[in-house]
Amino acid sequence: MITISMNSPVPLHDQIVDQLRRLLATGGLTVGDELPPVRQLAGDLGINLNTVARAYRELTDAGLLASARGRGTVVIATVEAGAEIRQAQRDQIENHIGSAMADAKLAGCGPEETRAMIQRQIARLWGEDQRFPEIAR
Repeated sequence: MITISMNSPVPLHDQIVDQLRRLLATGGLTVGDELPPVRQLAGDLGINLNTVARAYRELTDAGLLASARGRGTVVIATVEAGAEIRQAQRDQIENHIGSAMADAKLAGCGPEETRAMIQRQIARLWGEDQRFPEIAR
């Protein structure tokens, strides 16, 4: 379910949060699904349990998970509480997209190939072929 890279410059806690967010966005996790206990996931990944607890806590604070002592951690939503996108969050998302597009250009992808990759990701996340005039030709 979750894998981490010890060689990545991305902190372990952020890797876990990012992967859980992706699972929530793509339907890999749905409301009612139970996550592995903190100790179990930490042991499986070979990392400190506080790292996993911090990741779970961040997603709990976002209104996506709920934890109860003795009952574990459960998905309670697939959209963050107060789903309005704040400007800082919008800026962060745009920066991530920009970084991904820069990676594509550096890898030798042209605009059409990059546009196709974006369209595939939109279709995968929203479940249909969403075409936006700014992206599609």
